Amino acid sequence: MNRSTRRETIPGPAGTLELAIDLPAQAPRGLAVVAHPHPLQGGTLDNKVAQTLARAWVQLGFASVRPNFRGVGASQGAYTEGLGETDDLRAAMAHAQRELGLADDAPLAISGFSFGGFVAARLCAQLREQGRDVHHLCLVAPAVASFAVPAMRDEAGNTLARRMLVVHGEADDVVPLDATMDWARPQAQPVLVVPGAGHFFHGMLTPLKQWVCAWHATLPDA
Repeated sequence: MNRSTRRETIPGPAGTLELAIDLPAQAPRGLAVVAHPHPLQGGTLDNKVAQTLARAWVQLGFASVRPNFRGVGASQGAYTEGLGETDDLRAAMAHAQRELGLADDAPLAISGFSFGGFVAARLCAQLREQGRDVHHLCLVAPAVASFAVPAMRDEAGNTLARRMLVVHGEADDVVPLDATMDWARPQAQPVLVVPGAGHFFHGMLTPLKQWVCAWHATLPDA
């Protein structure tokens, strides 16, 4: 992401797991975990949207960790349709939390782009079931047309995270906007639609970062 990005490998669920960690200028106020797009379609931790999400959280004072999912880069293992990738994301989160000395109740943000949005939502759902509080869940163009992305809230109104944001490009030709609206409608989940934006937000990465930061700034106790 920049010269201060630290890349390392750790023992992961399927062997070696490669990570990129970015730190804010001051002591981190929390941890942000970022999931990259589909491993079989060129997705890596260096994806521009994933990097943009990491930059947003670092600007907000969070440490950010991005793993390369199994089978990508220096990460060992093979693609498992999001199941093992969720374990990879969780392993990256646990490692960064330990290494940075963050308390269990430190603010936690989970973000993902496309396939990574599916994985991020799966991890958030698992953590919620286990009683772990997730402060922020941010999904960019989640792959709802190809994967069973968990609902952001259930019929009783219980949410996966305290604060949730879904961003989608109007001109997305990979995950059609209609598919995301069909997923969001039954759960009354608002979707921030970016006029003219395609799936990869070409030419709109800086505004994307600004929208994530502005959304966070408007929240109570942000």
